[in-house]
Amino acid sequence: MKWCRAELALYLIITVLGIGSMLTACGQKGPLYLPKESISSQPTK
Repeated sequence: MKWCRAELALYLIITVLGIGSMLTACGQKGPLYLPKESISSQPTK
């Protein structure tokens, strides 16, 4: 199969945009962490 330049450019753009969106998909800035549990929690009955 012979590829034309426009088709190669389209696939390249789709690939670059896809990888870029995967890298920026998290949205949270800074390190990821688990919240600390509060010490003064009430006992359950």
